Amino acid sequence: MGVFTFESEVVTAIPPAKMFKTCILDGDKLIPKIVPKAFKNVEYIQGNGEPGTIKKITFGEGSQFNYMKEKVEEIDKENWEYSYSVIEGDALMNKLEKITYEIKLEPSPSGGSICKTTSKYYTIGEFEIKEEAIKAGKEKTLGVFKAVEAYLLANPDA
Repeated sequence: MGVFTFESEVVTAIPPAKMFKTCILDGDKLIPKIVPKAFKNVEYIQGNGEPGTIKKITFGEGSQFNYMKEKVEEIDKENWEYSYSVIEGDALMNKLEKITYEIKLEPSPSGGSICKTTSKYYTIGEFEIKEEAIKAGKEKTLGVFKAVEAYLLANPDA
């Protein structure tokens, strides 16, 4: 088994508290409404959103994958930190044991926020994940992030 780590940053005009609430705390309900082609629905298998919760995410018609199950590892509402692991689903391609994501939102100098993400891919056997595959996934994630930003800019009271 190998572990491949990738880091990324995205800057948004939305302050961290609002972005955290929308993407993390309310994201299971809001994101499928904002980007239904990417996400069809989120179903809680176990728990209520706190650490230990298992969620099944069913992807929309615009996705190459059908579903994934993720486990909430940590949530820190005061410091805008969230971590979870993808533990099941075709997104793992039968070549990954799991993928963990650590997300931290920080205030940006312009009044918005910086979203820092560390992704760790735990491979099965000798499989090596290619950076091009990671970049493709990051582009899709960035699209969702920007859709949420556009939604919040258009609906400031949301």
